[in-house]
Amino acid sequence: MAEEATAQQQQAQMRVLGQYIRDMSFENIMSQKGGNADVQPDVQVEVNLDAKKRPTENQYESSIKLNVTSKDKNSDATLFMLEVDYVGIFYIANIPDEQIHPFLLIECPRMIFPFLRRIVSDVTRDGGFPPLNLENIDFVQLYRNELARRQAEQGAPKADA
Repeated sequence: MAEEATAQQQQAQMRVLGQYIRDMSFENIMSQKGGNADVQPDVQVEVNLDAKKRPTENQYESSIKLNVTSKDKNSDATLFMLEVDYVGIFYIANIPDEQIHPFLLIECPRMIFPFLRRIVSDVTRDGGFPPLNLENIDFVQLYRNELARRQAEQGAPKADA
Protein backbone atom coordinates (compact mmCIF):
# COMPACT_ATOMS: atom_id res chain seq x y z
CA MET A 1 0.00 0.00 0.00
CA ALA A 2 2.78 2.43 0.93
CA GLU A 3 4.67 1.44 -2.24
CA GLU A 4 1.66 2.37 -4.39
CA ALA A 5 1.40 5.78 -2.71
CA THR A 6 5.11 6.42 -3.23
CA ALA A 7 4.93 5.38 -6.90
CA GLN A 8 1.93 7.65 -7.43
CA GLN A 9 3.73 10.61 -5.82
CA GLN A 10 6.75 10.11 -8.07
CA GLN A 11 4.68 9.95 -11.27
CA ALA A 12 5.36 12.84 -13.65
CA GLN A 13 2.79 15.60 -13.45
CA MET A 14 1.99 18.34 -15.92
CA ARG A 15 -0.89 20.79 -16.08
CA VAL A 16 -1.50 23.82 -18.25
CA LEU A 17 -2.13 26.69 -15.84
CA GLY A 18 -2.72 29.32 -18.50
CA GLN A 19 -1.90 30.48 -21.98
CA TYR A 20 -1.82 33.89 -23.58
CA ILE A 21 -0.57 36.01 -26.47
CA ARG A 22 2.48 37.90 -25.22
CA ASP A 23 2.87 39.85 -28.45
CA MET A 24 1.20 39.87 -31.86
CA SER A 25 1.46 41.96 -35.00
CA PHE A 26 -0.41 41.51 -38.28
CA GLU A 27 0.39 43.73 -41.24
CA ASN A 28 -1.78 43.55 -44.37
CA ILE A 29 0.71 45.06 -46.81
CA MET A 30 -1.31 44.15 -49.90
CA SER A 31 -4.25 46.30 -48.77
CA GLN A 32 -1.99 49.18 -47.72
CA LYS A 33 -0.50 49.30 -51.22
CA GLY A 34 -3.86 48.78 -52.91
CA GLY A 35 -2.79 45.45 -54.43
CA ASN A 36 -5.06 43.25 -56.48
CA ALA A 37 -6.59 40.00 -55.33
CA ASP A 38 -5.11 37.99 -58.24
CA VAL A 39 -2.03 36.67 -56.47
CA GLN A 40 -0.43 33.30 -55.85
CA PRO A 41 0.72 33.33 -52.22
CA ASP A 42 3.93 31.72 -51.07
CA VAL A 43 3.89 31.39 -47.28
CA GLN A 44 7.05 31.08 -45.18
CA VAL A 45 6.82 30.17 -41.50
CA GLU A 46 9.67 30.51 -39.01
CA VAL A 47 9.31 28.89 -35.60
CA ASN A 48 11.34 29.69 -32.49
CA LEU A 49 10.86 28.11 -29.09
CA ASP A 50 11.80 29.40 -25.67
CA ALA A 51 11.24 28.22 -22.11
CA LYS A 52 12.11 29.35 -18.63
CA LYS A 53 11.50 28.63 -14.97
CA ARG A 54 9.04 30.92 -13.21
CA PRO A 55 9.59 32.20 -9.65
CA THR A 56 6.87 29.89 -8.27
CA GLU A 57 7.99 26.34 -7.49
CA ASN A 58 7.26 23.79 -10.24
CA GLN A 59 6.02 26.48 -12.65
CA TYR A 60 7.52 27.04 -16.08
CA GLU A 61 6.63 28.92 -19.20
CA SER A 62 7.11 27.74 -22.74
CA SER A 63 6.63 29.99 -25.75
CA ILE A 64 6.21 29.52 -29.47
CA LYS A 65 7.25 32.47 -31.61
CA LEU A 66 5.99 32.44 -35.18
CA ASN A 67 7.05 34.74 -38.00
CA VAL A 68 4.79 34.22 -41.00
CA THR A 69 5.43 36.00 -44.28
CA SER A 70 3.26 35.64 -47.36
CA LYS A 71 4.61 36.83 -50.72
CA ASP A 72 3.21 36.73 -54.22
CA LYS A 73 4.99 33.99 -56.19
CA ASN A 74 4.94 36.08 -59.38
CA SER A 75 6.09 39.50 -58.17
CA ASP A 76 7.73 38.59 -54.84
CA ALA A 77 5.68 41.43 -53.29
CA THR A 78 4.85 40.90 -49.62
CA LEU A 79 1.14 40.28 -49.03
CA PHE A 80 1.12 40.09 -45.24
CA MET A 81 3.33 39.55 -42.23
CA LEU A 82 2.25 37.99 -38.95
CA GLU A 83 4.34 37.76 -35.80
CA VAL A 84 2.99 35.95 -32.75
CA ASP A 85 4.59 35.12 -29.40
CA TYR A 86 2.29 32.60 -27.70
CA VAL A 87 3.01 31.45 -24.15
CA GLY A 88 1.84 28.56 -22.01
CA ILE A 89 2.31 28.46 -18.25
CA PHE A 90 2.76 24.95 -16.87
CA TYR A 91 2.88 23.17 -13.56
CA ILE A 92 5.49 20.41 -13.91
CA ALA A 93 6.56 18.06 -11.14
CA ASN A 94 8.54 14.83 -10.79
CA ILE A 95 10.47 15.26 -14.05
CA PRO A 96 14.21 14.59 -13.67
CA ASP A 97 16.40 17.68 -14.13
CA GLU A 98 18.10 16.22 -17.21
CA GLN A 99 14.70 15.76 -18.89
CA ILE A 100 13.11 19.12 -18.07
CA HIS A 101 14.75 21.02 -20.96
CA PRO A 102 13.47 18.72 -23.74
CA PHE A 103 10.11 18.46 -21.94
CA LEU A 104 9.71 22.25 -21.97
CA LEU A 105 10.68 22.55 -25.64
CA ILE A 106 8.83 19.50 -27.01
CA GLU A 107 5.85 18.47 -24.87
CA CYS A 108 4.77 21.91 -23.69
CA PRO A 109 4.69 23.49 -27.19
CA ARG A 110 2.85 20.40 -28.43
CA MET A 111 0.13 21.09 -25.85
CA ILE A 112 -0.44 24.75 -26.77
CA PHE A 113 0.11 24.55 -30.54
CA PRO A 114 -3.55 23.80 -31.47
CA PHE A 115 -4.60 27.05 -29.79
CA LEU A 116 -1.91 29.01 -31.65
CA ARG A 117 -2.98 27.38 -34.92
CA ARG A 118 -6.53 28.65 -34.35
CA ILE A 119 -5.29 32.19 -33.62
CA VAL A 120 -3.24 32.25 -36.84
CA SER A 121 -6.23 31.00 -38.83
CA ASP A 122 -8.56 33.61 -37.34
CA VAL A 123 -6.13 36.52 -37.71
CA THR A 124 -5.33 35.81 -41.35
CA ARG A 125 -9.03 35.34 -42.17
CA ASP A 126 -10.01 38.51 -40.30
CA GLY A 127 -7.16 40.30 -42.11
CA GLY A 128 -8.79 39.66 -45.49
CA PHE A 129 -6.97 36.51 -46.59
CA PRO A 130 -8.00 32.87 -46.73
CA PRO A 131 -7.46 31.33 -43.25
CA LEU A 132 -3.91 30.04 -42.89
CA ASN A 133 -4.07 26.53 -41.46
CA LEU A 134 -0.61 25.73 -40.18
CA GLU A 135 0.75 22.23 -40.70
CA ASN A 136 1.67 20.23 -37.61
CA ILE A 137 5.10 21.07 -36.29
CA ASP A 138 7.53 18.30 -35.39
CA PHE A 139 8.82 19.71 -32.09
CA VAL A 140 11.14 16.73 -31.59
CA GLN A 141 12.89 17.48 -34.89
CA LEU A 142 13.08 21.20 -34.07
CA TYR A 143 14.71 20.33 -30.75
CA ARG A 144 17.22 17.97 -32.41
CA ASN A 145 18.06 20.59 -35.06
CA GLU A 146 18.73 23.19 -32.38
CA LEU A 147 20.97 20.80 -30.44
CA ALA A 148 22.92 20.00 -33.62
CA ARG A 149 23.24 23.71 -34.45
CA ARG A 150 24.59 24.47 -30.96
CA GLN A 151 27.07 21.59 -31.13
CA ALA A 152 28.28 22.76 -34.54
CA GLU A 153 28.65 26.31 -33.19
CA GLN A 154 30.71 25.12 -30.24
CA GLY A 155 32.89 22.89 -32.41
CA ALA A 156 33.49 25.43 -35.18
CA PRO A 157 36.76 27.36 -35.03
CA LYS A 158 36.30 31.07 -34.41
CA ALA A 159 37.01 33.33 -37.37
CA ASP A 160 39.74 35.94 -37.03
CA ALA A 161 38.35 39.43 -36.66
